[in-house]
Amino acid sequence: MAREISSVGVIGLGTMGAGIAEVLARSGVSVVAVEIDDDGVHRGRGHLEHSTERAVSGGKLDADGRSALLDRIRYTTSLAELSDVDLVIEAIPENLEAKSDVFAQLDKITGPDTIFVSNTSSLSITEIGVHTARPGKVVGMHFFNPAPILKLVEIVRTVVTEPDVVTDVVAFAERLGKTPVVIGDRAGFIANALLFGYLNHAVRMYEQRYATREDLDAAMRFGCGYPMGPLALLDLIGLDTAYEILDTMYHQSRNRLHAPAPLLKQMITAGLLGRKTGQGFYTYDEPDSPTVTDAVTASTVDTATAREVRKVGVVGTGTMATGIVEVFAKRGYEVILRARSAEKAAASVARVKKSLDKAVVKGKLSEEDAAAALGRISPAVEFEELADVDLVVEAVAEDLAVKQAVFAALDDVVKPGAVLATTTSSLPVIECAAATSRPSDVVGVHFFNPAPVMKLVEVVSTIATAPDVIATVDAVCAAVGKHPVHCGDRAGFIVNALLFPYLNDAVKMLEAHYAEADDIDTAMKVGCGLPMGPFELLDVVGLDVSLAIQRTLYNEFREEGFAPAPLLEHLVTAGRLGRKTGKGFKDYSAR
Repeated sequence: MAREISSVGVIGLGTMGAGIAEVLARSGVSVVAVEIDDDGVHRGRGHLEHSTERAVSGGKLDADGRSALLDRIRYTTSLAELSDVDLVIEAIPENLEAKSDVFAQLDKITGPDTIFVSNTSSLSITEIGVHTARPGKVVGMHFFNPAPILKLVEIVRTVVTEPDVVTDVVAFAERLGKTPVVIGDRAGFIANALLFGYLNHAVRMYEQRYATREDLDAAMRFGCGYPMGPLALLDLIGLDTAYEILDTMYHQSRNRLHAPAPLLKQMITAGLLGRKTGQGFYTYDEPDSPTVTDAVTASTVDTATAREVRKVGVVGTGTMATGIVEVFAKRGYEVILRARSAEKAAASVARVKKSLDKAVVKGKLSEEDAAAALGRISPAVEFEELADVDLVVEAVAEDLAVKQAVFAALDDVVKPGAVLATTTSSLPVIECAAATSRPSDVVGVHFFNPAPVMKLVEVVSTIATAPDVIATVDAVCAAVGKHPVHCGDRAGFIVNALLFPYLNDAVKMLEAHYAEADDIDTAMKVGCGLPMGPFELLDVVGLDVSLAIQRTLYNEFREEGFAPAPLLEHLVTAGRLGRKTGKGFKDYSAR
């Protein structure tokens, strides 16, 4: 029978501790909240009163409920007041020595059956637990910020944690309305181990001036559907907290990708910790405010120099090509769709018509506008039919030799001054440019799938791309309702370079038997608010496509941590490619 947990101690009333106390009290648990001094108690009480007042204003709590919730919390500055609680949750700052000292003191104060819980996000539960005489009753219970809202709780067991303690804590988390996942004791657990490598990579991109802070954040929001961009998220977490987590992970993993980016240390030294100090990667109107006040990074793109674009050519007949054709046709551009045969061209136009018809049925497009858009599309077989277009977008297969052949053919027939674009997601744009006699006119314009829906376009400039070509693409993006972000010509651009190492890390985590695929997916969706877990996303993208991108990244950067996980390679070899074959990391054949 699960033990009864009716009273809980919470040590530390910062943002996290106060949030945990609120969660407990909201669920009817009596809370003894401990801070180091009266000022700490005052701040912690303020956190709780402010949070619950917002809940009342938002209609999530009534005034009587708020009063009852606050009455369940008793404040103190003495650990001795925890002598009768059933469970203690420690939520003090991430310092192993300080946490160990608290647990050693609790060992002398509480009863022998009291469960000790640490809310650490990165430190070893085992190292904390050895400072007590009851390491079998020590467990991690990692809540996510803001605790009253986010559902995920990572339950961290050590090699000596008693099984019934884990069972009881899982049941307790469920009683609090949380979604628990049980994992072993290693730095970062699931969510942080996957999240912070990605965040650190984004800081390195910014540090190298590969992309602006706005473009990095917009790329992941619009390209992946993330609720926040990486730099804005770091500001929310706190740069000092992020540094400590990364440093802890690095000392355990020795993975260079976990070594904190030097810029983080510089910003911390300068007191730029993020929202809590009012300035981090962005500047806020006051400490703890979400309102950004500093100006958007000035764009170096002068759209006044843009070339005129009236007619667009699209080369290719796949999903991406037809999507791009639809995007331009709906926005009033005359479009020539070049295919290898008349049959392929007709089939591609038919797919565009089907998509337009769906938009009409859903009320997103009028019948007249759909008919007008379809009327602007002209199928073509010969490259010569693209002679007078102002912009050509190549969207053929991701095969460099094939793309180079297309660009050589375009170079022979397309008029001077036309912009030649490739929508490659991973190949070097300069290799396409080198196949022409006009490399200054060649640019990467990476649309995302499905092109009619996804707002992001990565605009990739090579060392040869002319400024007015970038200006032209920016102006066209604005005209078709897309959000352009700018980056240089290197593997992965922004989105794939940030996304796929994270996905690869998830595969390595599964490969090491640290957690099950479903638990890892749950952790990232529930804990980080991502639209899909890594294994769901890998199966949708296709494991063969994912492996190819990961190999490209590894070959370009030669980072050991980018080397494709052997499990990913084995699944591809076995023909388990994801949803398209019915099996990938998950089995779809019976669904």
